[in-house]
Amino acid sequence: MSDKNPPPESASDKEALSQLRDQIDGIDRRIGELISERARCAQQVAEVKQSSNIGVGTFYRPEREAQVLRNIMEKNAGPLTDEEMARLFREIMSACLALEKPIKVAYLGPEGTFTQQACLKHFGQSAVTKAMAFIDEVFREVEAGSVNFGVVPVENSTEGVVNHTLDNFMFSNLKICGEVELRIHQNLMISEVTNVGAISRIYSHPQSLAQCRKWLDANYPNAERVAVSSNAEAAKRVKGEWNSAAIAGELAAQRYELQILAEKIEDRPDNSTRFLIIGTQEVPASGKDKTSIVVSMRNEPGALHNLLQPFREHNVDLTRVETRPSQSGVWNYVFFIDMNGHQSDDTVAAAMEEVSSRASEVKVLGSYPCAVL
Repeated sequence: MSDKNPPPESASDKEALSQLRDQIDGIDRRIGELISERARCAQQVAEVKQSSNIGVGTFYRPEREAQVLRNIMEKNAGPLTDEEMARLFREIMSACLALEKPIKVAYLGPEGTFTQQACLKHFGQSAVTKAMAFIDEVFREVEAGSVNFGVVPVENSTEGVVNHTLDNFMFSNLKICGEVELRIHQNLMISEVTNVGAISRIYSHPQSLAQCRKWLDANYPNAERVAVSSNAEAAKRVKGEWNSAAIAGELAAQRYELQILAEKIEDRPDNSTRFLIIGTQEVPASGKDKTSIVVSMRNEPGALHNLLQPFREHNVDLTRVETRPSQSGVWNYVFFIDMNGHQSDDTVAAAMEEVSSRASEVKVLGSYPCAVL
């Protein structure tokens, strides 16, 4: 019995722990004082903007936030990782910004989706968020001025591009103001009434079911797989069914009070989704940026070669090229292109000028900071 009991604390151990806790208390007080000082400084910034009309309507500066977070990560001395440190500062910045003016953000809902998770990752917990049922509703809310920004998915590393998001850009004047990359971890979850040994039905979004196909084949080969409109909807359905489970993210489990039965069941551990921040403002260069454009080309031989050649000649790195049917005619197509660099960069500007001379139309969707987190 004595071998299983921990050794008693010595007087010197107790004294050492007491001193360390006193030291932590002192550090916490200093951290609190510095956060308060930063918040007061944020309030002063807001007052200067309001009194001088500097930055009216642009309290949130994506390029400035990206620069601050990159600086924090570069100067991080550990033992916390760069990402953990940046997440802490994201929340501090979110709370301080809310003192200036709370940011209103629409996202593809309902609550508990990965898009909400991306929204909170980018804007922090102090943002005022609004769930929308469809992607075009997110665009509409931003265009109407009901919210400051929107968050929509644009591509998944295993399932490909979200066409509905790209199609909305064809008819919208909104700009891309930022991006978020989110590692997608799928979890099998149940409710308090679930009989674990009798699970015969599993709900999830079609993409999530596809991303977990091999795991489901191995663990629940006979369970019915029911595709629903979102992972959050799957989580809601499980609440009242004793023989069902859902596949969704951790946020859905928290929101709908479900128990996670199996974690990280996605077939590919590198599964991630990229989300876009859409708004009305032009974003200045941050030092590490992307530019997105949509190009309509004349339907003629060599059109794609002519489109891509200027980027090669000016050494502009293209990160994505997607083709979508044009709305102007049968068998006509438009190209969505992402490139590294800001549209104000000399090389990007020169390449885009040449592309404009060859294309029937070029529309700049925006230049914005590369995802920091």
